[in-house]
Amino acid sequence: MLVRPYEMPWRPAYELWAAAAWLIGLFYFVYMTGARLVAMPIALTLAGFALVMMLLRVRQSLRVLTVRASLSGRAMQVITTRRLAQLTPDPAKVFLGFGFEWQPIHSQRLYELAKINYKDFSVSPKLLRMLGYTVDPQPDGEIGMPFIHGVEPKEEALYRPLQNFEGGTLLVGTTQAGKGVALANLITQAVRRQDVVIIIDPKNSRRMKRIVQRACADYRQPDTFLEFHPAFPEQGVRLDFTFNWQKPTEIASRLQSIMPADKDGTFTAFGWDAVNVVVQGLVSLEDRPNLVKLIKYIAGGVEPVLEATLAHFFDRTLPRGWRDSVEMRKLLQEAGRGQLKRPSEVTSAQLIAYVTYYEQQVPPNQHERVIDDQIRVFRHNREHYAKITASLLPILSMLTSGSLGKSLSPDPFDLEDNRPIMNFEKIERGGHVLYMCLDSLPDPAVASAIGALALADLSARAGMRYNLGIKGRISLFVDETSNVMNQPLIEILNKGAEGGIYATCAMQTLADLAKRLGSEDAARMALGNLNNLIALRTKDRPTQDFVVETFGKTGIHTMRVGRNQGADTHLGDWSTGNSVQITDSMEERIPADMLGKLPNLQYFAQVSGGRLIKGRFAILDPDFDVAPSRREGAPA
Repeated sequence: MLVRPYEMPWRPAYELWAAAAWLIGLFYFVYMTGARLVAMPIALTLAGFALVMMLLRVRQSLRVLTVRASLSGRAMQVITTRRLAQLTPDPAKVFLGFGFEWQPIHSQRLYELAKINYKDFSVSPKLLRMLGYTVDPQPDGEIGMPFIHGVEPKEEALYRPLQNFEGGTLLVGTTQAGKGVALANLITQAVRRQDVVIIIDPKNSRRMKRIVQRACADYRQPDTFLEFHPAFPEQGVRLDFTFNWQKPTEIASRLQSIMPADKDGTFTAFGWDAVNVVVQGLVSLEDRPNLVKLIKYIAGGVEPVLEATLAHFFDRTLPRGWRDSVEMRKLLQEAGRGQLKRPSEVTSAQLIAYVTYYEQQVPPNQHERVIDDQIRVFRHNREHYAKITASLLPILSMLTSGSLGKSLSPDPFDLEDNRPIMNFEKIERGGHVLYMCLDSLPDPAVASAIGALALADLSARAGMRYNLGIKGRISLFVDETSNVMNQPLIEILNKGAEGGIYATCAMQTLADLAKRLGSEDAARMALGNLNNLIALRTKDRPTQDFVVETFGKTGIHTMRVGRNQGADTHLGDWSTGNSVQITDSMEERIPADMLGKLPNLQYFAQVSGGRLIKGRFAILDPDFDVAPSRREGAPA
């Protein structure tokens, strides 16, 4: 059985003393050769042996000093978008910053460092420069412990095949740990690969948007970049999340997915039915549904749709002039006199006459399900109907209030609104990059509803792409995932790769997601659909436990030194003994508390089914070729 040797680099470089002794021996044997005190073959042999041993000891000591010198870590690095393009020559690979592959020896070094004060063994970075290493130590003022990245003195550009990211990627880190910088790197590469890119940013990061705009300017056509912002609708595009569907029931399912969950699902089921009845009626009239029409006919009543649907049905099935028939005129007269029961006072006499004629004069085998459902809703007790749709109407109200109604329910015949009307199919066909801000800071409820509806529409689009065999890659980036997580997003993470969607989700803590989904088990189940994990600094213990569980365990050597001494029963008898024992135990590959000590922009990542890497992202400067006075955010 091959056993990994025990290594302890956090100590003085004793090998230097041995190298000095062998150097003295080398000089001595050379002197003996010159003085002819020993036969020349013997003296030269001894001198050569001393030289070999000296070089061996020097090599061993330099190895210890090099590892110790790297404990100063790496400072944050700023690169230009042009430099990033040079680092990503192959579009089939994803650049993950700079670092190294994490091996068991690095875990061993990290566990040993936890027992000592690393500053006692740090060496000046000048030594690394003398040895040919490029080093920029982490300043004391930066957040985090530098020695975590310093357990390996050599780092290189990190790449993984793009196909490894088909199963989705989770990016987790606390506030200001570097999630935005990581997303900026990944988004820029996706834009450069000519992917269709969709970014959902709840808080509208100006720096992130500027980086996306720069990437589009460098690698795409001028009109590629699209923006949506609820607070500034005039600056962006209009989005229609009810435009694309293969079956009318899909629209009801999308809205059901953003409704607040109830215990037994009764109210969400009623909400689905209410939306579906209106949608089916509008489709039968060849009228395209949207959110404004839905809330109009759900809150105000289905009467206008039902009346138009019945008139259309009678035009198709009854002889011409049916409005002047004896039966219809009789019913109209009875309705006008109040002889026919009306569900509400606002019901017109004409509508109640149409409904009565349909129920009494049209044979049951000629009835249509769409009309029957509308009549069922029409006859339903209005007070009870309002109660069972109470959870649906607030959602629709959020999405149709004020200027948001025109932005999410666009009217193509509105000549005063020149904003482009987009949907995910048009975005996909045009190869666009959509930066979708949700404005969650001032209005989190509306932001959550918009994001969830967008994901529901995208999930439906993924299913349509899969059914139709549409090729091409869509890169989806969701920041603050806990704000918008819903069942459609889980479906995207679970099956989206088959529809060509590569999802990257960023969040802060597992607790945020557990609150959104109702339990930690539900949160873990959702995150289980993400194959890759990039963990920046995390302070939340359950999140740390989730990360280290994902990374797995490795064998850690522990050395135990014992000494015993004592006197025997006979006078003058005394004994002593020393013992050294090395044990091996399975421990976490990364200690959980180390995740809370990571410097900004540094991360541990598991990709490619178990491959663990330690890396750091570089800050992208999108305005490197712009005069400082003209850069965004610069003082006037």
